[in-house]
Amino acid sequence: MNETIKDILKNYATRFNQEIERFFPFPEGNEKRVTQAMHYSLTRGGKRLRPFLVNETAGLFGLDFEATINTAMALEMLHTYSLIHDDLPAMDNDDLRRGFPTCHKQFDEATAIIAGDGLLTYAFEIMSRPSTAADAAVRCYLIEMLANAAGAFSGMVAGQMLDLIGATYSMSRDDKEDTIKHIEEMKTGRLLRYAVEAGAVLGKANENELKALLSYSRRIGIAFQIADDILDVTGDERTMGKTLHKDEEQNKITFVGLYGLDTAKQIARELTDAAREDISFFGNRAKNLQDLATYIIDRNH
Repeated sequence: MNETIKDILKNYATRFNQEIERFFPFPEGNEKRVTQAMHYSLTRGGKRLRPFLVNETAGLFGLDFEATINTAMALEMLHTYSLIHDDLPAMDNDDLRRGFPTCHKQFDEATAIIAGDGLLTYAFEIMSRPSTAADAAVRCYLIEMLANAAGAFSGMVAGQMLDLIGATYSMSRDDKEDTIKHIEEMKTGRLLRYAVEAGAVLGKANENELKALLSYSRRIGIAFQIADDILDVTGDERTMGKTLHKDEEQNKITFVGLYGLDTAKQIARELTDAAREDISFFGNRAKNLQDLATYIIDRNH
């Protein structure tokens, strides 16, 4: 019986989760509270989609789990830091994340802030280790790429800023369309792109292979955000493990709000079909990545 992409992703997440402990030597003193908060947020579930993308993309070029775990772990730590900060009262003000109390609810707001800082900085420490990539030049390039993807100029931090202030402006439809695409490209899309690009760099992809993979990552990034917008409207809170309908309450610009539910679904489907085609020349080696593109818009959480 063939495994579904849902099973494959679940099995990867299980293996990935088993590796977390080796990255967490807890201090002896009271300062361990921040490490405990970091560990708490990192181990509260999650699909491990970004680490999986690193692993699967590198796997196209023959690399195994162990060759990608440092990059995958660092990326998930950075992603988790962004979620901790996103949930804070000053930002999205969420009490639940993946069915568990958010970091500032489980600990306190100050601890949550520095736990996010801790995960962010630890991610770059892990990326600097020789076990991440034997070639120091490759490590430096991966670190530079990650800093850019996460940063304030054209990365996730810039996207978060736009997301926060977007609701305060009165915009035309065309301006809203440009803004939401720009927000998605930076806030959600950049880390998904990094996952694929990092896997390609580790695997020493050639120029054409990298171009195809970046196109794939761009399309699934938009589709992922559309799916999130749809689930915020149609999802079940118990399944999602977080408070829904917050985008509308906070007057955020969303794909569903801009295009309507049916058109948003159609756009997402067209994007995933094109993403599958982008990497079709890899043949059966890319089956998991192709199936993942479809799973992104068919998921219920």
